[in-house]
Amino acid sequence: MNLQILWFCLIAFFWSGYFVLEGFDFGVGMLLPFLPRGEEERSEMFRSIGPVWDGNEVWLVVAGAATFAAFPSWYGTMFSGFYLALLFVLVLLILRVVSFEWRDKGDKARWRRVWMWANAVGSAGIPLVWGVALADLIYGLPIDSGGDYTGNFWDLFSAYSVLGGVAFVLLFAFHGAGYLALRTSGDLYERARRAARALAVPAIAVGAAFMIWTVVVAVDRNHKDVFPPVLPAVIAIVALLLAGYFAYRGRNDLGFAMTAIATLAAVATLFTGLYPRVMVSSTSFGNSLTVSGAASVHYTLAVMSVVALVLVPVILLYQSWNYYVFRARITGSELSAPVPAQSATHPGPG
Repeated sequence: MNLQILWFCLIAFFWSGYFVLEGFDFGVGMLLPFLPRGEEERSEMFRSIGPVWDGNEVWLVVAGAATFAAFPSWYGTMFSGFYLALLFVLVLLILRVVSFEWRDKGDKARWRRVWMWANAVGSAGIPLVWGVALADLIYGLPIDSGGDYTGNFWDLFSAYSVLGGVAFVLLFAFHGAGYLALRTSGDLYERARRAARALAVPAIAVGAAFMIWTVVVAVDRNHKDVFPPVLPAVIAIVALLLAGYFAYRGRNDLGFAMTAIATLAAVATLFTGLYPRVMVSSTSFGNSLTVSGAASVHYTLAVMSVVALVLVPVILLYQSWNYYVFRARITGSELSAPVPAQSATHPGPG
């Protein structure tokens, strides 16, 4: 494996880490207007992700920075084509970040309701845009022979890319409900379980349809064989089915693990279907950007590899420690004792 392929795989890894970790954050945010009964339960939901959400967003920064340094041509074409969409994501990210800080700056119900909805809208809108954008990479966008984007904002939308956005939203909502079932107790825990069961069917149906269509798109529009993209697609579908099964059986720990695996496999399907290109051109297939053509020089990739070898394990260790420290259930205004894996299906603390 040369360094160009290594960094293509690492960027897929960074996006996977972002979606698995930030995915349940988004899911919790989407459920804020619907799940809690009263301000106390809503505060519990905010506290369930309070210690981890900002650390999860580090993966997005790393993914963007790695793309800029390792594949500058890809970064330039992608960001010019997605300019308005990414500006929208930036606005939603700012609103969502501010909502965590400003919500507690006032006690009035209207004030808190405004920032609750800001978090919910951001949590739904961001994965919607990311799903559309990643689907566009493999479906194809108007790119000329110089690698410049020649389309407009509406060229970003097709039936396939919109399905990708909706699939990400439903998957993350399902993922977030499973996370809440592991972190909360009492009535809120019961509603989180019911939400996971309710979200299972649409998440499975839309997610499976998107995975199947992704394999078809990879074959038809990116000149790929059915294998290997079909392998992670099948893993994603099976993981979603198992997540639904465990949700109905009340095995919240296994259900959450399965939605995480489904997210990983979905990203793997997109990147496997995309390789050896990084962006497909709908204008002329010959204009598509390839891994080798869009990559930086060998020296740059070598230096980046050394830096990644040092920093990525540090990030993984820190986040693992962070999740270990804040592994307890939320109950009222206090944290309960840590929840052993074998008792994670019970609504009570510990």
